[in-house]
Amino acid sequence: MGERGSILERVGVVVIGRNEGERLRICLGSLGALAARTVYVDSGSSDGSVAMARAMGVEVLGLDPGRPFTAARGRNEGFGRLRRLAPEATMVQFVDGDCELVAGWIEQAADWLERHREVGAVCGRRRERYPRQSVYNYLCDCDWDTPVGESRACGGDVLVRADAFEAVAGYRINLIAGEDPEFCVRLRQAGWRIWRLENEMTRHDAAMTRLGQWWKRSLRAGYAFAQGARLHGAPPERHYVRESRSAWAWGLGLPLAAAATAWWWGPWSAGLLLLYPAQIVRLALRGRRTAADNWRYAAFVVVGKFPEMLGQVKYLLDRSFGGQSGLIEYK
Repeated sequence: MGERGSILERVGVVVIGRNEGERLRICLGSLGALAARTVYVDSGSSDGSVAMARAMGVEVLGLDPGRPFTAARGRNEGFGRLRRLAPEATMVQFVDGDCELVAGWIEQAADWLERHREVGAVCGRRRERYPRQSVYNYLCDCDWDTPVGESRACGGDVLVRADAFEAVAGYRINLIAGEDPEFCVRLRQAGWRIWRLENEMTRHDAAMTRLGQWWKRSLRAGYAFAQGARLHGAPPERHYVRESRSAWAWGLGLPLAAAATAWWWGPWSAGLLLLYPAQIVRLALRGRRTAADNWRYAAFVVVGKFPEMLGQVKYLLDRSFGGQSGLIEYK
């Protein structure tokens, strides 16, 4: 108990959320003894989240609505408050408010981080709570299924060394999405390593039941690809360059090529569009799940190039006219 207690005493938690309701209650309830060293950062919720969090005994920080809300900003300000609340914490677990922390994860991850001094951030398996509730939840669950071992990036749920976080000045607050991989780019550039364990870490509740939600989430991904490629697209990182090019090629380039060659090839130019089903077949045959799941996932990956391309366009328009997009929320 002594060793377990000493490890937990070196960990603090930052939870971010906005109108998560029951999901937030489950999240905070999963923290156990760490609630005393937890900061909940709220981005303008109107569902009683702030009062609920206070009633559950955690420190609450409400972001000033006079500045744009972003997950990156929430994590940074939460980290600053946590350092004042629990200066003894040498490790910080970041958790999104729609996620439940799996029992035992903190002890396992903190112990692993303590034994690997060159690693700045460690994460584990994030799973969807209701993967079969909708095809869109299932797609999220597939997205979380990433290889274990040394990694180039982590997601929003991650245990980070406080000194590593401070060394790179935390997250880039003007990113409305993709802030986690960008943070990891700078961690690696500063000489830290990133690791993903096979241990279960969090259960996520995407709560996506409509096509429009999935479309908006994919558009947000395209926006993040464009923003990330602008920041770190140069060699050797080539951050999000391949993803951005893929969105342009499949979401716009191929339809334009079919239209542009119509005067020359006539109706035969439409044959170029057969590359879409061909790509679905290729991806489905490479899948590692059931046949039905492989076909479903492949189809959505290909169709998803269209909203991703629109996200790229949105970013270019925002940058051209000097604007910054607000949060692109799918819930």
